[in-house]
Amino acid sequence: MRTYIYVDGFNLYYRSLKQTPFKWLDLSGLFRDVLMPHHDILKIKYFTARVSARPDDLSEPQRQDTYLRALQHHCPEVEVYYGHFLTHKVRAPLADTGNRTRLVNVIRTEEKGSDVNLAVHLLNDAWLDDYDCAIVVTNDSDIAEGMRLVKQHKRKWIGLITPGTSHTSRELMAHADFSRRIQKRALRKNQLPSPIPGTSITKPANW
Repeated sequence: MRTYIYVDGFNLYYRSLKQTPFKWLDLSGLFRDVLMPHHDILKIKYFTARVSARPDDLSEPQRQDTYLRALQHHCPEVEVYYGHFLTHKVRAPLADTGNRTRLVNVIRTEEKGSDVNLAVHLLNDAWLDDYDCAIVVTNDSDIAEGMRLVKQHKRKWIGLITPGTSHTSRELMAHADFSRRIQKRALRKNQLPSPIPGTSITKPANW
């Protein structure tokens, strides 16, 4: 079965990878483990955004860049698509003061575009008949409408892979033919080599 996989990179990271030693993740190996053998994985589309350095973590952009280069060198099915971050100041009340009228300026950073990009690719690839089965890797219900349209108009199979341990979104499940979980043992098993063969790309030291 011709299979395309659509990965919400930040949803995967924050639900399954943050605070773990499994960030150097081999996506091709992981999804071959999670899916049945009849899935012929043609593409893994990975949707993310470039992070910026923070005062408490100046090397975060370098780690992200290293990982994305490693993925693309080691996993030929992987294609990376970028959204962007918006950073702006907002007024918000201080927590735990009992005084909700005391406001301060805070910096709010929001990732934009990845969910829209994922949904657009999911729909466009269906219309082009590039896959028989689409696998959506997220627990973000914003993708549900794209899944619904693919099911309604193109009659494609859709699988849902839920990162993390929280309940799977009912909105997403309503349009999925089957679902899977990402287990910790699969993350542990499917780590990229370091260095990546044929390159000088190595796993970041603090990962």
